[in-house]
Amino acid sequence: MSDARARILARMSQGLGRPCPDTVARVQREDAPMARQVVHHVADFIARAHALQSTTDRVADMAAVPAAVARYLRTAHLPLQGVMWPQFADLDWVAQGLALEMRAPQSDDRTGVTGCFCAIAETGTLLLHSGVGLSAAASLLPETHVAVVPVARIVTRMEQAFALLRSEVGSVPRALNFISGPSRTADIEQTIVIGAHGPRRVHLIVVDG
Repeated sequence: MSDARARILARMSQGLGRPCPDTVARVQREDAPMARQVVHHVADFIARAHALQSTTDRVADMAAVPAAVARYLRTAHLPLQGVMWPQFADLDWVAQGLALEMRAPQSDDRTGVTGCFCAIAETGTLLLHSGVGLSAAASLLPETHVAVVPVARIVTRMEQAFALLRSEVGSVPRALNFISGPSRTADIEQTIVIGAHGPRRVHLIVVDG
């Protein structure tokens, strides 16, 4: 049975006051907000992100994020300066030799560190939305985008991401940004060009705790 048909039958069953068939109940569980789910498809998300040419690292908790960022930048021979979202202000960046500022990015900023609203395992996609302290430019203007992805914010499918958005945010924010790997285009002679309209590199730090 298709998911669309299952949803129609679910609405009919609810209207008639009847219990949902097993297949319908399964679809309803899959569409439930992420907080109700026990299993987060971290491996699927990482594998899909790699297929999209993102790189990843995995750490135990938020305290380990600065060291992971520093490790990535040094390994890639990238500058240790950049911008970050205010939500990471309490982390010890200085101890790792990093100089990340809480401000809007400028044209010469090479690295932007952001969080995300959630991540989607099915597509390896990050979902960011507009709001105070959630600068979209930090993920778009610098040539390197480092995103912090808590395991608890990984959902299975796009539908669950929207369900979570409705549950936690309510009305749809002014802007939603879906990030699936580095920016790329084939507009010129059908040749893939990386970084034409956004970051050349996307590095994801998956945080277990």
